[in-house]
Amino acid sequence: MVVIVMGVTGAGKTTVGGALASALGWEFHDGDELHSEASKRKMHLGIALDDDDRAPWLCALRKLIQGMVSEKRNGVVACSALKQSYRDELVVDPKLVKIVYLKGSKQVIGERLRKRVGHFMNPDLLQSQFDTLEEPRDAIVVDVSTVPEAIVSAIRMRLEC
Repeated sequence: MVVIVMGVTGAGKTTVGGALASALGWEFHDGDELHSEASKRKMHLGIALDDDDRAPWLCALRKLIQGMVSEKRNGVVACSALKQSYRDELVVDPKLVKIVYLKGSKQVIGERLRKRVGHFMNPDLLQSQFDTLEEPRDAIVVDVSTVPEAIVSAIRMRLEC
């Protein structure tokens, strides 16, 4: 199984995704690592990515997920996947790829971003992330206002693993 942990910047995708993978003994991949240097630079400067910027990133994510599924490797992939069309592209097999949506208010996530250091994403892009976000239709939805351990526990209960 592959679990895609998605949400806006600052929702906790890397923290929760890494903790979930660790708890399950699965591999973990941070989708941010698949962004081009040009895209990272744009985001650092506070310039929102468009679909053209995201296309190679989505292609790389899909290839990663397809490989995991075809090789029967369990894992967690953290990525924003803000639009339904992106998630449709990434869910290569609905039986084996599950979406977890880390949902939080702009206030809670904005406060987290103000405290975050060392990440390329400019906190000023939070509004554009919420503007782009299409909440998923078929996902495990988890509130991010609690601690990562509780979020991981809630996800595991819903996934039954």
